[in-house]
Amino acid sequence: MKRLGSVQRKMPCVFVTEVKAEPSAKREHQPFKVLATETLSEKALDADVYNAVATEKVDGTCCYVTNYKGQPYLWARLDRKPNKQADKRFKKFLHSKESAKALDITKTRDISIPLVSLDFSEFHWNTEEDFKPVPECWIPAKEIEKQNGKPVPDENGHIPGWVPVEKGSKQYCWHSSVVNYEFGIALVLRHHPDDPGVLEISAVPLSELLEQTLELIGTSINGNPYGLGSKKSPLHFLTPHGAFQVRNLPTLKHNDLLSWFEDCREGQIEGIVWHCGDGCLIKVHRHHLGLCWPLPDTYMNSKPVIINMNLNLNNYDCAFDNQSLFNQFSKIDKQKFERLKDIILDV
Repeated sequence: MKRLGSVQRKMPCVFVTEVKAEPSAKREHQPFKVLATETLSEKALDADVYNAVATEKVDGTCCYVTNYKGQPYLWARLDRKPNKQADKRFKKFLHSKESAKALDITKTRDISIPLVSLDFSEFHWNTEEDFKPVPECWIPAKEIEKQNGKPVPDENGHIPGWVPVEKGSKQYCWHSSVVNYEFGIALVLRHHPDDPGVLEISAVPLSELLEQTLELIGTSINGNPYGLGSKKSPLHFLTPHGAFQVRNLPTLKHNDLLSWFEDCREGQIEGIVWHCGDGCLIKVHRHHLGLCWPLPDTYMNSKPVIINMNLNLNNYDCAFDNQSLFNQFSKIDKQKFERLKDIILDV
């Protein structure tokens, strides 16, 4: 499995963005939109985005595989957030900055505001006292900024991090459904190794996924944009970040990308993530271009999918609960479906 960048922090947009005073199509009750301008961002240019590997941005929840209790474990994203008092102070700080921006709008009569990075060094966090408690097993995400050995909160006042997903976890039940720690395997969706035009669902050793980040997608995640499974028979998979490479992209120009998303079958995706040579990840979301997501018919659902569990049932079958996804998929091993939506498990 080819490894690309690991998602350990918020990804910047490939274009310089601006805020428009219009209701957001992405977040309910948000009175503004964040839209891409036609100018490529400095971060994208510095990372040599022109020579980066373009991949599909998959809509799910971010996960991480690293060691815990002496073996590879799946970890769920858990941001450490400020407590009520610190959050109040931080919002007051942000409001003062937003008021200054609003004054600029009034002067220029321009409804768009350049979205520039605030100088967060003006706000002082006490990482010992300002944040809500997290489980002892919580770890901060890699690559986040640190000062004096302690993680620095991001622009939202959060410290990105991870918690291990325990077997039978109620809080992370959908995460738990795609791993089996006894045999060290995960349920993974990716391209078939011999045919990039076909998807494959397989049981992959967690050891092969170590230090990778993946996206958990399925019935109960983010409104199920890919139409997987049902409430009666929920269906979830892990998809490694960078698994679906996007080919034949147009030039990195706003209007060309907009046309590609609107007119090409391959453009029926949530967005693009560029994996740059220096490890930097750069993205663009359909919402950045003023386009809708989710869509009634996604590119992911245009490909056939084959089940390749590769399990020795003499070793595994007795260990799987009857209701587990591993047991259910072992019953339809080697079957091929026209699209992901067509997979209905026998519960």
